[in-house]
Amino acid sequence: MSAALVAGLLAGFGIAMPVGAVATYLVALTARTSLATGVAAALGVATADGLYALIAVVGGSSLTRVIEPVALPLRWASALVLVVLALRSATTAIGQYRKRHSVSGSDRTPLSPARAYLGLTGMTLLNPTTVVYFTALVLGSRATAAAPDRLEQSVFVLAAFAASAGWQLLLAGGGALLGRVLTGGRGRLVTALASSVLITALAVHLLVPAF
Repeated sequence: MSAALVAGLLAGFGIAMPVGAVATYLVALTARTSLATGVAAALGVATADGLYALIAVVGGSSLTRVIEPVALPLRWASALVLVVLALRSATTAIGQYRKRHSVSGSDRTPLSPARAYLGLTGMTLLNPTTVVYFTALVLGSRATAAAPDRLEQSVFVLAAFAASAGWQLLLAGGGALLGRVLTGGRGRLVTALASSVLITALAVHLLVPAF
């Protein structure tokens, strides 16, 4: 169960750490509204990540028998997908840093915590990278070991949600102070590169049993 906990935490931080458009909007929203609204929005992002983790776990569980005959190529394919996502995140961050583009929020319509939660949940669910990431990670892990039981699956999903929520709440709590540091050019570059390293480490972990 501890392995599922660690895997879930790493997976949650891996997908949450890159400070992109959603995170930047979250920080700007908190800065111009209230901490309560920011916390609700942060939990909306984490909810979407948790839902995708749940979908990936349940989907992987139903494919266990199909996966067994193709475990090795699937493991390599999953690792390749994770590496591609890591490289894409890093190259995008480097490109944006060099261009020094800044994202500013122009929406001045006040949002209630409930609307902020629903809005950020929907915004995050529309990101296909999240479901690709979790699917590759879960299917690759499924190919390396025996299928986890329901408790381990639950621990993985809850840990992924907790890691994502922790990071998003950090952004919301930091608001205009810490948020500006993380959403600035250098902050976005550092968090994206850190996430890329973490995702690459997860990919390497999937391939270790192959040798």
